[in-house]
Amino acid sequence: MKVLSLSNHYIAVDIGASSGRLMLAEISGGKMTLEEVHRFKNGFRKVDGHDRWNIDLLIEEICHGLAKVRKMGIEKVTLGIDTWAVDYVLVGSDGRKLCDPVAYRDGRTKDAVEELTTKIPKREVYKKTGIQFQNFNTLYQLYREDRELLKKTGMIMMIPDYIGYVLTGNAVTEVTNASTTQMMNLRHGLFDEGLLHEAGVRAEMFPPLVEAGTELGMIREDLRLEYGLPETMVVTVATHDTASAVAGTPGKGHSWAFLSSGTWSLLGAELNVPETGNAAFEENYTNEWGAYGTYRFLKNIMGMWIVQCIQREYQGRYTFVELAEMAGKVSPFRQFIDINDERFMNPDSMIDEIRNCCLETGQEVPETPGEIVMAVYSNLAMFYADQLHRLEEILEEKIEVLNIVGGGSNVALLDQLTADLSGVRVVAGPGEATAIGNIIVSMISEGDLKNISEGRQLIEDSFELKEYVPSPGKYRGIMEKYHEVTGGNDND
Repeated sequence: MKVLSLSNHYIAVDIGASSGRLMLAEISGGKMTLEEVHRFKNGFRKVDGHDRWNIDLLIEEICHGLAKVRKMGIEKVTLGIDTWAVDYVLVGSDGRKLCDPVAYRDGRTKDAVEELTTKIPKREVYKKTGIQFQNFNTLYQLYREDRELLKKTGMIMMIPDYIGYVLTGNAVTEVTNASTTQMMNLRHGLFDEGLLHEAGVRAEMFPPLVEAGTELGMIREDLRLEYGLPETMVVTVATHDTASAVAGTPGKGHSWAFLSSGTWSLLGAELNVPETGNAAFEENYTNEWGAYGTYRFLKNIMGMWIVQCIQREYQGRYTFVELAEMAGKVSPFRQFIDINDERFMNPDSMIDEIRNCCLETGQEVPETPGEIVMAVYSNLAMFYADQLHRLEEILEEKIEVLNIVGGGSNVALLDQLTADLSGVRVVAGPGEATAIGNIIVSMISEGDLKNISEGRQLIEDSFELKEYVPSPGKYRGIMEKYHEVTGGNDND
């Protein structure tokens, strides 16, 4: 059934590592359109010896964006907020933040996984949580947190929950984001006391757990008057941006996988029950909680962060589109590197790091911008293809379609290389899946959609999707060479 009109105006606040924006949804003729009404920059900076987010500025920018919405003549809106995962804000007993949150790329958690898992074995942690091991998971951040600061802490809040708290005065912990902490027990549906103990925190320090789609409350009246805001109901959507992106993926049936391609690339499948067997553990796959009782069984891959760093190093001389065009003039698969190596996490120079990696392994060193970006695209495509086949092996199911969503879905070169190497049909789009999924959950909450299936049908009806058909045998032998040089991506 098509949605012919909206009973509410819906706004998605979607904040990533480099920027944030407010997106307004409209329905006309049974199709959804999105309008970007406000965009702002984001990024961490060094404060008190750590890389930190300016959380107050993000909240101020949201208010500025909502003020623009009211100037458009819109007096009443429903708002959902999604951001990246794992990072948190420490709030004192007076309800105010104790300091700006530390960014997950900060170096404080180096070797934290190895240190903590000498106390609780990795296999036990995985059995409890189903979450992949990454140094920046909240569990290890809290493990390395300042003990004196934790003594002053009244509440620990994930980034989107804290933003919602400041806007409304109401505090919750939304489960799609909470699951990424690696402290949620899959079987009990609550924080795991043993893991919390190792991190030096208590369950009561986290606000009550809520499901995606829960109404949080109206924006505070003082903020509404100060900034000139519309009446705004805040809905706690799937606050982890990947959870929103998957909700915004037009997948159908049971034989599809998703690739949410942004700063990170998240490749996996939507499951109704978690997968925590030995193969999933050995491959370091994660079971993040999704909207409506689902699980995002996926692999974290370094993603477009690498290209973002390269573009920044060229000091804006080239747009992302121009870099992709230059890469398209270079033959692929001239270098074989482990794109998921931690050396690419936050180097001083991404360009130098890529070149040094090639030098160390006796490979051709990319010199021009096109060569460097093609090296990244080539190795992303190889990693995607490799992980797609590993996903099939773990789930014992053939994947027929890979749905690529997010900004990376607009890179036709990368989409086609992924189809060719994996032998799987690629459907690319929508590029704004995160904002769309955010809005879909709000629409279900407010009664404009019945369920996620109806939402996904609306997405398919509304947005252009591009299809990339694999060319069998076009790059014969490439994956074998890739495994030979990289060792099969064992560096996870």
